[in-house]
Amino acid sequence: MDPFRGLGLPRIPGFGELITLLQTQTEALAQLPRTLSDLNGTVRQLTEAVSSARETIASAQRMAERLETLVEELEEPVRALKPGLERVGRVLDDPAVDTVPDTLRRIHDDLMPLISGLRQAQTRMGTVTGLLRRPPRKPRDDEEDDGY
Repeated sequence: MDPFRGLGLPRIPGFGELITLLQTQTEALAQLPRTLSDLNGTVRQLTEAVSSARETIASAQRMAERLETLVEELEEPVRALKPGLERVGRVLDDPAVDTVPDTLRRIHDDLMPLISGLRQAQTRMGTVTGLLRRPPRKPRDDEEDDGY
């Protein structure tokens, strides 16, 4: 028992405790080179990460500047398209536009057979007129050539 325990005075360690404290301190000091080496490696990795981040930020800045230049070049032509696009939008919103595919399909279905028939008739007429043509007649010696 420590006789000074209740008086508020600091306790004086015994020899065993002193040896334990010295041993703990010695072990901590023995670990210090490894700890410093680990810290040095970590600082090196942090430096590399910061350098990489700096390069990435510089690259992103260059890209942002290029994009800004492109946007400035495209902004005026795109704005010039706005009225036309609005007009096209109004036309496309018209309900009549919805009927265009059906109308074109009906025209195709109705007119294509008619056109095909007209082509066949034209071919037949060409054949008939070719048959009806007479070969040019040679003039006789006593007749003048009038071109027929």
